[in-house]
Amino acid sequence: MKKTAKLLSLAVALFAGLSGTAQAEGFKAGADVVSSYVWRGGDLGDSPAIQPALSYTFAGSGVVIGAWGSYALSDNTTSSTPSRSKYRYQEIDLYATVPIGPFGLTLTDYYIADTTLDPNPRAFDFSKNSSNVIEASVSYAKDNLSLFAAINFAGSEENGAKNAKYCEANYKFYEKDGYSAKGVVALGNEDFYGDKEGDNIALVNTGISVSRDRYTASYFYNPDTEKSTLVFMASF
Repeated sequence: MKKTAKLLSLAVALFAGLSGTAQAEGFKAGADVVSSYVWRGGDLGDSPAIQPALSYTFAGSGVVIGAWGSYALSDNTTSSTPSRSKYRYQEIDLYATVPIGPFGLTLTDYYIADTTLDPNPRAFDFSKNSSNVIEASVSYAKDNLSLFAAINFAGSEENGAKNAKYCEANYKFYEKDGYSAKGVVALGNEDFYGDKEGDNIALVNTGISVSRDRYTASYFYNPDTEKSTLVFMASF
């Protein structure tokens, strides 16, 4: 399973539970529509996508459990791998977040239902050749700064997934007339979040996002892959 990278959408779902801001108890449901699915510096799916989200926040503890998905609207037709020259990307993630003051501890199961890699991609199969990756992460948020660090520790070991690490910093530097803007910079294992061999840590994600109401436009550049992406997102 190749997961080169996802900032825009999953970060929105997770950081809601990882920040120091209290959430209302009970259920929350919604969806994003994105022009392209970008995660941690790389474009996944080569297609616009619909990304539903469902979560529940427990009263008192603030613990959040949830599910998040991404469903490409068209087949990927640009892959350099012949066996993957045409497929429709699907992903379903389950997560649980425990808030501890300004910190958040999260456990996430990433499930990629890609039949071009596995003819029978089973959910909750955590073997080293499975379609699932288990990640532990911690975040910290204070004022306009948020920090995030994650490591894969179980599930698939394909394409550099084993023990892959990722560290990210976000800073909101603008808020005026209904607009807000933030920048991001991140490091990660380049064989998982980039396209180079070896397990070296490299700069894999830089960018800026500008939001107003339910709309966000983001520009991302991955120095390791030397690729950039401009993404538009509408949240409902």
